[in-house]
Amino acid sequence: MSPVRLTGRLVCDTLEQVRVVEENLPLHTQLTRAEPGCVSFEVTRTHDELVWQVDELFQDAESFAEHQRRVADSEWGRATAGIERRYEIDPAPTE
Repeated sequence: MSPVRLTGRLVCDTLEQVRVVEENLPLHTQLTRAEPGCVSFEVTRTHDELVWQVDELFQDAESFAEHQRRVADSEWGRATAGIERRYEIDPAPTE
């Protein structure tokens, strides 16, 4: 079982989208970190107020897929559906 790493950016077009992220991110972060298989989950603002850096690490493809299923049907998923995501998903290097 290889770890799965997602990295990239969440890119808002408007300050209204920024507000939506700010309002919904704390619960999304809490729920994600509590998921079985979540090793790390960080979403941090960049120097550009419209852009967040996203870094996720899950223990395996199964736990990552379960995370994706949960998010798709979550308040976060619905609220941020129109916000651009520039993500890369790779098996994480083993250490």
